Parts: sequence; C-alpha cells; structure tokens
Amino acid sequence: MHDHSSKPAATPASDHLTDMLRGLRLDGVEYGRCEMTAPWAIAVPQQKAARFYFIAKRGCWLLTPSKEWLELRDGDAVLLPRGAEHVLASAPDVEAFPLANCQIRKVCGNIFDVKGGGDGQGAGESEPTLIFSGSMTFNVDAAHPLLRMMPDLMQMFELAKSEPGIPHLLEAMAREVAMDRVGAGGILARLADVLAASIIRSWVESGCGDATGWIAAARCPEIGRVLAAIHVTPERDWTVATLARMMGASRSGFAERFATIVGETPARYVAQVRMQQARQWLVGDKLKIAVVARRLGYESEASFSRAFKRITGKAPSHFRATAPDGFEGETRLAAVPPQQLPGT
Repeated sequence: MHDHSSKPAATPASDHLTDMLRGLRLDGVEYGRCEMTAPWAIAVPQQKAARFYFIAKRGCWLLTPSKEWLELRDGDAVLLPRGAEHVLASAPDVEAFPLANCQIRKVCGNIFDVKGGGDGQGAGESEPTLIFSGSMTFNVDAAHPLLRMMPDLMQMFELAKSEPGIPHLLEAMAREVAMDRVGAGGILARLADVLAASIIRSWVESGCGDATGWIAAARCPEIGRVLAAIHVTPERDWTVATLARMMGASRSGFAERFATIVGETPARYVAQVRMQQARQWLVGDKLKIAVVARRLGYESEASFSRAFKRITGKAPSHFRATAPDGFEGETRLAAVPPQQLPGT
C-alpha cells in the first residue's frame, strides 16, 4: 500500500459534487415531449425506475411520494430517483388515469410524443401544459452509494433561472426529436446526461429539502472533499486516519462527523464504493477476479472475495454468473414505462 497521508491541495467546493457524480452516465434514453390539455391527471405507479420532469409551459401539480400536492410552475423540475408512485395533474381534484389512456406516438427509436387530457375547458384554458420528460438508465446499479442515499423526490424551483442553459438544452433536444436524424438517440442520451446532472446540482446547491446523506456531504466542504476523493480513487488505502488527515480532524472527530452527515461509517462507505466499481469491472468489462482485486488494492483474491460477498451478498463469481445480459444497472429514469407503449 502506498502512503497517501499528505493533505491534498484544496479543491473548489463546486468540484466535489462533480467528482461524487463521476460515472453516473445515462444510457438507454427514452425521451418524451408531453402535451396535456386540462383537465388531465396521470397516475404513475411505483416502478424499478427513476424519472425526471421539466415543466416548460402552463405548470401542473404533482402528488408526491409523501402524498402531498406540490405546485410546479414554468421552469420547475423534479427528479424521482427511485421511481416512487406519484400523480401529475392539471389540478389536485382531477381524477387520475393510467398513462396508457394517453395518445402515445413513437417518433423514432426511443423518442415519443405524448398527448392527452380534456378539451381545455376544465381550467379555462385551451393551451396545453408542456412537459419534457426523460427515460434513461444510470450505468451503475441501484446499490451505488449515491443512488441509495438520494431522496425519493428532488425538486428544483425555477431551474431555468438557476441553470440558464437549460432552455437551450431543451431546444436542442426538441430539434433532435423533430429532425429524426440518424444517431438522434445517442445525442439525446448525452443531452439528458447534462439535464439530469443540472437538476441534481441545482437541488444540492439550492439547499432544498432535508440535508441528509450525500446531499449534506456535498454541501459540507470538508466531508465533500473526502467523498470526492473516495469516488475518484476508490483503490487507494483509505483508512480512517488517512481520511481524517484530509479533513484536518482527529480520527474520532472525523469518524463521528462522517457518520452523522453521511449516515454510514467511513469504512463501510469506502467498501461500498469499491464494490460498485468491482461490479462494473466484473460484469461490464469482464475482468478476472484476481485483476479486480489487485486494482482495488486488496492483497489477495480471497480477501477481495470476502469483502465483495459482505457488501453484495454474493461471491464475485456467482454475481457475474447471475448478472443479466447487458447489465449496466437497475436504476432507470422513465417517463413512459415501456410496457405501456404501443406495440410492447
């Protein structure tokens, strides 16, 4: 093991979140442009999915996972990382129906145009509510520490003001949908990367919601620096003493503060990040177990295998053998559940 006890140069606080989100790329985009005419309400059931919505015009209401109605106005955005059950509606008193009741037109690939609702008379308006929604897959599995610690709902009011590039980004996505050119799906995936990351960053920076877990850590410069370092180089010999020196605190003081803010011990968190990387190398890159063990700094394949099973519940060989084909992760951002689309 190398000695990494020296305290690194200070890193701008804004870079900590970037490092913590490193690797949360998005694949398998299903992009939706939704026009809903009042009165309307869509019930979205609990799924193994996460979703985001950006409200572009006319606003709407969201029945949150905690069963509270939240008014969303133009420029607002929400992200539901774990796909909690929710309702989108023109007003709280409108009866909700399944998404399948809407008119869903496949534009191309995984790009859909969604229309539904009444005749425009329910709210005294004929102009529809315009919502941009995404459907995508994090290329890490649901056990990733950052995904596990995300709240059920991230809300960001006036995202277009705090992130002035968002309207231009949505325009670019709309152009890709309209032009239906070769490679549109890949371009939309990269644009969706930026959109989802912007929602997460703005939510963290705005101080919305309860500051717990990695959200609180990202707002704490000292802990944020520590977590960023762990995520960038999980293979390093991250002992409590090493991490405490990085924060400029005693071992006991650091361990207590880390556990209070993050909700887990430093050792447990480091192990989870390492095993997340191991999952990708074992299944995505198909590396040998011995190679993965060496890359992650374990002295032997046996010690790595014990640590892997302690975190995942499976031995590395069993995990790889039972992973589904095309394993990239289990957490999806889905606005149009595939089983509700025509022809599926």
